[in-house]
Amino acid sequence: MKNYGKTKTACYLGFVTQAIVANFVQLLFIAFNREYNVPIASLALIPAVFYIVQLVTDFLCAKFRNINYRRSIILSEITSALGLAGLAFLPQLFADPMVGILLCVAVYAVGSGLIEVLCSPIIEACPFPNKEGMMSLLHSFYCWGAVGVILGSTLFFRFFGLDNWRVLACVWALVPLYNIFNFATCPIEPIVQDAESMSMGQLLRDRKFWVFLVLMVAAGASESTMAQWTSAFAEASLGVDKSVGDLAGPCGFAFCMGLGRWWYGKKGQNLDLTSYMTGAGVLCAVAYLVASLAPVPVVSLAACMVSGLAVGIMWPGSISITSARMPRGGTALFALLALAGDAGGTFGPSLVGLCTGSHDGDIQRGILAATVFPVILVASLLVIRSRRAAR
Repeated sequence: MKNYGKTKTACYLGFVTQAIVANFVQLLFIAFNREYNVPIASLALIPAVFYIVQLVTDFLCAKFRNINYRRSIILSEITSALGLAGLAFLPQLFADPMVGILLCVAVYAVGSGLIEVLCSPIIEACPFPNKEGMMSLLHSFYCWGAVGVILGSTLFFRFFGLDNWRVLACVWALVPLYNIFNFATCPIEPIVQDAESMSMGQLLRDRKFWVFLVLMVAAGASESTMAQWTSAFAEASLGVDKSVGDLAGPCGFAFCMGLGRWWYGKKGQNLDLTSYMTGAGVLCAVAYLVASLAPVPVVSLAACMVSGLAVGIMWPGSISITSARMPRGGTALFALLALAGDAGGTFGPSLVGLCTGSHDGDIQRGILAATVFPVILVASLLVIRSRRAAR
């Protein structure tokens, strides 16, 4: 009898790995500035390279239909481990340390992209009951991973000093290194047989699929906007230092988002997913409005946490809704959804940055502009529900 519990554990740790590579290096910006004299402005290249490489990886996965899931997901863990461990050694080998840093970021971004594309269909293909709840529970582990890496790294730096960051980089690399064994030995089933799955071209020519892509863009933007701006928001509005801002901002947001995903995974099996997501979209829009308009900083920060609860279901829920309505989508479907989510995750925070810059650094104005994303999500869900009712 196949042990699909091991598959589940491997995918959980896969999302923890993705959280580590997505969040750890941002905590090292001060260390890079001190040790390597990297200008603060140049550090903006790090998230840019990460998301560009991840987007390219998503696109390539969508383009090639005959992907070997086991080899590819093992490759994701290998590249994640190499990229994290390489941060400790590679930068000092180059005349310009930034070259070494970006090389490591590009390597583990490939791993992050593969994890994002492959873990969801691997779980979807397993014979688990309550697929929607299982998908939400799976994605909650990205949140727990984000909380763990932010909280764990902050405590490590507090007790052992920022100068020992190389040791911590190697410690975090042990997670994907260990998970190679899990993915090498767990049962992995194809989501759709290669001969039956749709190609990227077939999906993009299907008009109804574009509604799902818009839904996914809105989900990615709604989630990433708050995730990336809560630290700066906490520092600016509450007047706290960066370590407190990281804990009160992105760490608190990730915890609330994970709580929302965990709750739906455990208790949401009797709820209609599209209705639940519509309510979550409305709550998210209200939370964005309160965060951007409330005159009391603590109330605004509380609204940011509420938005974390609301956005929790958006990314995994969008995947579940789409895969249920397009069962022959195959790997290309999950890759294009990941691509759309990442595109939203890039565009949303960028919009906040542009609006904040044009209003003399007022982050609340930027967050107000981002209210459009949960509104678009709700509109997309209403279109999907109306089509379902018409059928």
